[in-house]
Amino acid sequence: AGLQPAVCLAIRVNTFLSCSQYHKMYRTVKAITGRQIFQPLHALRNAEKALLPGCHPFEWKPPLKNVSTSTDVGIIDGLSGLNRSVDEYPVDAISKRFRYDAALVSALKDLEENILEGLKSEDLEEYLSGPFIVVIKESCDGMGDVSEKHGCGPAVPEKAVRFSFTIMNISVTDSKNGSVRIFEEAKPNSELCCKPVCLMLADESDHETLTAILGPLIAERESMKCSELLLEIGGIRRSFKFIFRGTGYDEKFVREVEGLEASGSVYICTLCDATRLEASQNLVFHSITRSHGENLQRYETWRANPYHESVDELRDRVKGVSAKPFIETLPSIDALHCDIGNAAEFYRIFQLEIGEVYKNSKATTEERKKWQATLDKHLRKRMNLKPIMRMNGNFARKLMTKETVEAICELIHSEERKMALTELMDLYLKMKPVWRSSCPAKECPELICQYSYHSQRFAELLSTKFKYRYEGKITNYFHKTLAHVPEIIERDGSIGAWASEGNESGNKLFRRFRKMNARQSKTYEMEDVLKH
Repeated sequence: AGLQPAVCLAIRVNTFLSCSQYHKMYRTVKAITGRQIFQPLHALRNAEKALLPGCHPFEWKPPLKNVSTSTDVGIIDGLSGLNRSVDEYPVDAISKRFRYDAALVSALKDLEENILEGLKSEDLEEYLSGPFIVVIKESCDGMGDVSEKHGCGPAVPEKAVRFSFTIMNISVTDSKNGSVRIFEEAKPNSELCCKPVCLMLADESDHETLTAILGPLIAERESMKCSELLLEIGGIRRSFKFIFRGTGYDEKFVREVEGLEASGSVYICTLCDATRLEASQNLVFHSITRSHGENLQRYETWRANPYHESVDELRDRVKGVSAKPFIETLPSIDALHCDIGNAAEFYRIFQLEIGEVYKNSKATTEERKKWQATLDKHLRKRMNLKPIMRMNGNFARKLMTKETVEAICELIHSEERKMALTELMDLYLKMKPVWRSSCPAKECPELICQYSYHSQRFAELLSTKFKYRYEGKITNYFHKTLAHVPEIIERDGSIGAWASEGNESGNKLFRRFRKMNARQSKTYEMEDVLKH
C-alpha cells in the first residue's frame, strides 16, 4: 500500500518541493518500482482542501454582523469586505487572506483530539457542550525586504506584512470545579501553532494600505467578540467564545495601529504616559495606564480640540496620540523585540566603554567608528560573532552573555569600569528570564521575587556609573524592562509566551515557500504561501 495523500502533502511541503518537482518524483518512483508509493497531485490537492479553512460547517449565534453566513470560504482576496468609494485612496496591494472565523474553526478542528483528551484528563463529561472559552494571541509584523533575488536590473524592495493568530488555551466551566483549563499550547512561540490569516505585499509603514486590508479582518474580529461559535467537536455540537489578545506586535507596529507618535517621540512608552525625561528621572516606578479605549478618546480630543488649546498644550493633553487607532492591542511588552532593543543598547554601551566616554564625552565620528570596528573585531575573534547590519534575535541572544562581557573587559583598562559593566550585565541576565520564559512561575520563581531589587539596582547603576549616557534620557525598551515587567507578569502570568516569535518564524518560512513552492505569478504566489 502507498502513502496516504495527507502524508505525501506533508512530505512535499516540509521538503519545500514545488508541484512540478513533486510530480517528477512521483512519476520517477512509479516508473522505477512499478508501484504507486506516492499519490498523484490531484489527491494531494483534495487532502489539502480538508486541512484548510472553509472545509467545516459552523454557525454563529447571533450571526456575525456584515459577514456572510456561508462556511465554505477558503482563500479570498485580501481586499474583499472593503467598502470603496470613488474618491478613496486606491489600494492596489496584492493580498490574500482567510476569513477570520473560518481560520479559527480550522484551527479548532486541528485541536479536536486535544480538546477531547483534555476533557477526559480533567474528569469532565465528554459530552459537555460549553461554552468553551478560547484565548487567542494575535500577531502582525512587517517582513522587510522579501523581493526575489534573481533576474537583472535594480532590485526593487518588496515588503510584506503577515497577520496571524495562535490558540493559547481553552477552558470550560464545570458545575463542580468552576473554570477548568482543558488545553494549553505547550510551544506558544512555534511557527507550527501560529496560523496565518492574511498575507499582503505591502509596507507596514503604508498606513492607508494597512488599514484598508486589515480593516475588514478587524471588523470580523469585533463581531466575533459579541457572538458564540457553534461547531461540532467529537460528534457533538459545542459552543465557543473567543477572547482576543493583541500582544505579538513590536513597538513600531503598536504605535502605528494605536495612533501613537513614532518611537523617537518624547512620549517614550506604549504602556504609560511618561515622557523620556520623566522616565529617565524615575526609572522604575510607573503603572500601565494606556488602553485602546483611551487612545480612541484622546484621538477625538486631538481632532476636535474642545478646549481651544495651542498645539503643544493639546499634544500634552493627548500624550502623543495623533492618529485614529484601528487595531486593539493589549498594553504589553514583546519579549523578542525587548531582547533585540536591549541588546542593541548594550552593544552601544560596549563601544562607549572601549572609547572611555565616561572621561571624555567629546569624540569625533571617526573615533566612534574606530571603537565600533575594535568591538566588532574582538567579538568575531573571541565570541565568533560576525558583525551584522541590523540587530536580530540570534545576535542578541549570543551577545547578551557573561562570556561576552568577560571578552569586552579585555579591552577596558579601568578595573572600576570592568566591575560596573560586569554587574550591569549580571543584573540584566537575572532579569531577562522573567520576561523571556514562557512560564516564569515554574521556570524561575525566585527571580520573579528578586525582580524589583534587580531592576532598582540596574537603574541605580545607569544613573551613577553610566550617567554619561542616561542623564535626562533612556531607551524605550530599558524603560519597559525596568518599569513594567512585574505588573504584566502579575496580570498575565507570562510575557515570553505572548511574544511575536512564532509570527517571526513564520516570516522565515514565507521567504522559503515563496522561493521554492509558489507559482511564479503575483496573483497566485500569495495564495500558495498562505496555504503552506
